[in-house]
This record gives sequence, C-alpha cells and structure tokens, in this order.
Amino acid sequence: MRTESEMYNLILNIAKKDARIKAVYMNGSRTNENVPKDIFQDYDVVNVVNDIKRFIEDKNWIHRFGEILYMQYPDESPYNPRGKENLYGWLMQFTDGNRIDLTVQTLDFTLAHIGDDKLCKILLDKENILPKADAATDCQYWVKKPTKEQYFAVCNEFWWCTNNIAKGLWRKEIPYVQDMTNYHVRKQLITMLDWKVGILTKWTVSTGKSSKYLYRWLPEKEWQMFLSTYFDSSLDHAWRSVFDMCKLFEIEAQYVGKNLGWVYNEKEGKAALSFLKYAHQLSQDNS
Repeated sequence: MRTESEMYNLILNIAKKDARIKAVYMNGSRTNENVPKDIFQDYDVVNVVNDIKRFIEDKNWIHRFGEILYMQYPDESPYNPRGKENLYGWLMQFTDGNRIDLTVQTLDFTLAHIGDDKLCKILLDKENILPKADAATDCQYWVKKPTKEQYFAVCNEFWWCTNNIAKGLWRKEIPYVQDMTNYHVRKQLITMLDWKVGILTKWTVSTGKSSKYLYRWLPEKEWQMFLSTYFDSSLDHAWRSVFDMCKLFEIEAQYVGKNLGWVYNEKEGKAALSFLKYAHQLSQDNS
C-alpha cells in the first residue's frame, strides 16, 4: 500500500502538472485531528477547475492516481438529483488498498461553498484564488445540546415505535423488525447516548459518523450493553436485544433529563414496556 506521504505527493504532483487544475483542498477524516489515524481512511480531495466538462469527457485522466480496483460515478446515478454544472465526482478504490473520493468543482462554486465544511484544508493554490482557511476543526459536528421539546420527542418516538417491534416480533416478521429497530428505535437510543456524551464533555466533541466513537466516552458496561442491542435473525435473540435496548434507553433518558433539568416520563416508558412484555408472552394461537 502506498504511504500517506506518497499519496499526498501524487495528488499534488498531478495537480501541479495539469494546468486545468487551479487549486486543491481536502476535507474529511484525514483533516480531522480527533479521528484515529489508520490505513483505510479515504482521501477526500477537491480539485478547483475552470471547466468541469473537460474532466468528465476525459475518460483516462483519473488513472493517473493508480490502478483502480473498482469505482463509482455518483453523479451518474439516477438517484442523485444534483447536476454536473458545478461539481462532479469519482469514488476510486485502488488495488493497493488506498481510496480517493475525488471531486472537481468550478471556482465560483468553491468560493461560495468552501466554508461549508470546517474540516477544509487547502493543499495547493496556484494563483491565490482561494480565501484563507482557518485551521481544520470538527466543531460543526459536535453533539448539540437538545431543547426540552427535542428531548421529550425522542423519548416519545423511542417508546411509541417499540409497539411496532412488538407486533413484528410476534408475527415473526424479522425484516420488518430489523428496519423498525435500526431506522427508528435505535436512532432515538443513539441520539440519547450522544446527548449523554455531550453532557460528559460539555458539548465539545463529535461522536463521529453513525456515532461510531461512542465507546470513547461511555462507561464500558453501558457500551457493552449498547452492543448487545444488535441482534441476528433469531427471534429469541431479537427479543432479548430489544429488552436490553429498552433498559439502556431508560437509564440514559433519566441521566440526560436529570442533568438538563427535565423530569423523564417514567409512566410512558413503563406503559410501552408492558405492551412489549404482553406481546412477548402472547401465544401464537391468539391470531
């Protein structure tokens, strides 16, 4: 695998030799000093150019970056609504293990949006066309303190949607249960865990994409309990995990409420849990 310094040299040398490229900047995990460094971090690179069309029509220029194992053209997807007038991208996985997510952008678009992501780091500016960038920071991704309304909405959504999990498990509809758990109920649990981390750190950290860094701040027992909420296709495993999820949510919701000055709605949680227990013990003969 090519080293980080080799990759940076390659990215910059290509830009320096190509008159069409006016500037280069990066964002993403490699510009974030709070992210653990490893060999699989992507290189999120933006080349500032005058004419995007020429790069799109040139089918060979991206091969300068290395031997491509496989790739994606996100802007060619029928599910991507953005146009190609201002930016265009190539996601490239190379045979040596490195990956570059490369975008070309017009100067006008860059000047209007370069400040949108505060993890921006300018690598090259041939003609001093870019504004001076502050030191890269992930502050815009820090956990935000909730309002009272947000707190109670998350609590209500968590408990209300366990109703659907209960019915799905009783019906043995594992695909539905997985979706309801992971896209609705778990989302509320993770939000509550994020808020706990915010309280512990005085709202000065990001828990990362998909809150993957929660383990850094949660007590080990709670982290392991959180991991236990992920289940496979077994109905018994799913029931156990859902009950663990409820127990953990109650712990965290009480903690967050207490620390932010709000009284957790214990009655709501117990009522929802009672329905879960009812469905769990209900015989299949009651159909």
